Amino acid sequence: MATDSRAKDYLGTVGELIHLISERKSYWLAPVIFALLLVAALGFFLEGSVLAPAIYSIF
Repeated sequence: MATDSRAKDYLGTVGELIHLISERKSYWLAPVIFALLLVAALGFFLEGSVLAPAIYSIF
């Protein structure tokens, strides 16, 4: 049940962010946010792998 609630909160936050970008016409923020999300996903999925120390040393 907690995972479902966290997923809804996350999707609500993403929806608000997309609404803010489209309302303010700040389309230049989209690639920045995409790159940050990509780095966050990379860190999340490689957390327990052998490649994690190499990724952490880059940043």
